[in-house]
Amino acid sequence: MKLLVVEDDAETADYVAQGLRELGHGVDVAGNGRDGLFLATDGAYDLLVVDRMLPGLDGLALVKTLRGAGIQTPVLFLTTLGGIDDRVEGLEAGGDDYLVKPFAFAELAARVQALGRRPPIQQDATTLRVADLEMDLVSRRVSRRGKTMDLQPREFRLLEYLMRHAGEVVTRTMLLEKVWDFHFDPKTSVVETHISRLRTKIDRDFDTALIHTVRGAGYCLRAPA
Repeated sequence: MKLLVVEDDAETADYVAQGLRELGHGVDVAGNGRDGLFLATDGAYDLLVVDRMLPGLDGLALVKTLRGAGIQTPVLFLTTLGGIDDRVEGLEAGGDDYLVKPFAFAELAARVQALGRRPPIQQDATTLRVADLEMDLVSRRVSRRGKTMDLQPREFRLLEYLMRHAGEVVTRTMLLEKVWDFHFDPKTSVVETHISRLRTKIDRDFDTALIHTVRGAGYCLRAPA
């Protein structure tokens, strides 16, 4: 993979870059947020490793700017800011993973590899695609291999959320908040019921399943390996 490390601490940047190069990756380094943004906007990188506390332009602003420009390159935040609120803020800004300093390089390498294995989400302003599943956000049309799916509004919202987070595990709580606007547990099987219905429509007539249950964690929509 071709990686960009945006880190103002030269010792940390050299350590991370050298380790990733030894694993066979191509690595560029930017020492501040503005240089990192300039390099990242050409879309040539498979993954960005970004510190949050950067001179010139902080890591959150860098990632928000990239996402606002439609650049969806995966981002791993690598930072000393390790509080729960910090992690949530980083992920909501557009980060894909979050690792707190001090860190073990083996864990950093594993997270880089995991992000690199995620199926690409091909998306433009109006269309989401994961494998052979396509969602048109304007016409509200969902199809797989040319077969159109008849989804109810809530099923559409659920599938849209799963597609926007393809390759990630999403929890029941996340789905209740983002799809149903519940900020409490209604103590019902509403999520499980809708997932079951969605599976029937999306996966039943095909030889490969896209919607998977991650036992004890939640659900994941991912392309076949």
